[in-house]
Amino acid sequence: MSTDTLARTDGGRRVRCALFVDFDNVYIGLRRLDPAAAEAFATDPGHWLAELETGSDSQGEFSRRFLIRACYLNPSVFSVYRPNFTRAGFQVVDCPSLTQQGKSSADINLVLDAVDALAAPTRYEEFVIVSADADFTPLALRCRAADRMVTIITASPAASAYRAVADNVITADALAELVTTTTSLSEEPPTATTPEPVTPEPAAAEQPPGAEEKATGRGAASGRTTTGSPSTGTPAAASASAAPAPATQAHPSPAARRAVLHRVRTADRPVPLGAVAQAAQQADPALPGSGWGGAGSFAAWLGRVLPELGMTSRPPGYVWDPQRFDEADLPGVVADTDPSALTRQVIAVTDTPGLPASGYRKLLEGLATDISAHPFERAETSRRVRDACQKAGAQVGRATVNTVISGILYTGLELTTAHPAEKLAQAWADNVIGLCRGARMDLSKGDVAAIRAWVGGGLLEG
Repeated sequence: MSTDTLARTDGGRRVRCALFVDFDNVYIGLRRLDPAAAEAFATDPGHWLAELETGSDSQGEFSRRFLIRACYLNPSVFSVYRPNFTRAGFQVVDCPSLTQQGKSSADINLVLDAVDALAAPTRYEEFVIVSADADFTPLALRCRAADRMVTIITASPAASAYRAVADNVITADALAELVTTTTSLSEEPPTATTPEPVTPEPAAAEQPPGAEEKATGRGAASGRTTTGSPSTGTPAAASASAAPAPATQAHPSPAARRAVLHRVRTADRPVPLGAVAQAAQQADPALPGSGWGGAGSFAAWLGRVLPELGMTSRPPGYVWDPQRFDEADLPGVVADTDPSALTRQVIAVTDTPGLPASGYRKLLEGLATDISAHPFERAETSRRVRDACQKAGAQVGRATVNTVISGILYTGLELTTAHPAEKLAQAWADNVIGLCRGARMDLSKGDVAAIRAWVGGGLLEG
């Protein structure tokens, strides 16, 4: 059988993949975030490998065939986990420390093997790099230049430039969930069996994908359209004020629907409405010319065809997966007054959540209160803190809470014991400053003070 035949068997697509695991980077990152997830990752690689064997893209579902499975670890520190990866079919490359500082040779070994794979007679269609180390950015760029898909899986904060060169990104929170559950990240969530109809807008001249859309139907008063609960992602009850179903339903366009789902569900934050419309148009170029399948606008088409997604058309408009985000996770509000250029740059370069200082204060105080009253458990703690913040009137999403918790943990501050809000603010601010410096931002002393005052919620002033 030729290698080309392997790409399509049993009526489905099979993608040839090369998987490279920077064990030390992932295990240490997961251990800071969720010790149970770190142990699951290290002791049962066969489980998460099986979970990664299915995926989806704009062309539909596919299965991965991991022709290369390579794991790079420091045997002097992590040799106990070596047999687990060998048993799961990995080639384990021992990378002992070669310097007095303790740095191993994992990076260079991984890169050399990946470059060899790029030049191999077998064409590997996807390169999966399991590491948050931004030093692999040139490797990802090299893979893209060779027309290969790139997926990165991180267990700690990854530089935005590193994530930007990947076709798919699995974040630390998603990885922690993947290694501890049996639900594949690529599975499509169930859709509502009877989607609530949305009244179409009057027909309008065709607009480019990035053009401003108007919200229609449910949530029009707030500019938000979703049939999913922000907390649970499950279909909500039909609105009493919903308009009756139109005589002609919007053309579903399966290709556009798959493209939109893939774009939204693989994103690590809510996606701009224009970018989602562009993904739909690329999958089905005739869709805009048909008046978005008879719906009249992209927003109306999206509301009918994918009612399980969250959407707001308030400029610039965003679409999100309610299983992971809610409206409070949307970017935009970045200060109590007009945001400064520095604040905008920090958000753009480091993906620091764009809460106002007052929002950060409520979040940090809520986290301090929660860990003093309950044992720390990342998922439950973030849910309780999110609920407390929203009850106090702060629009704080769960993804934002998770980001702050992760940032605090990555500084080395354990949350298994109670800490005052000021100490949590100090750790979170240190994390943000570290991300800025890692992104090569040139910060003056005044800039550092301004960032600390902002992300510290005013708790660090004076």
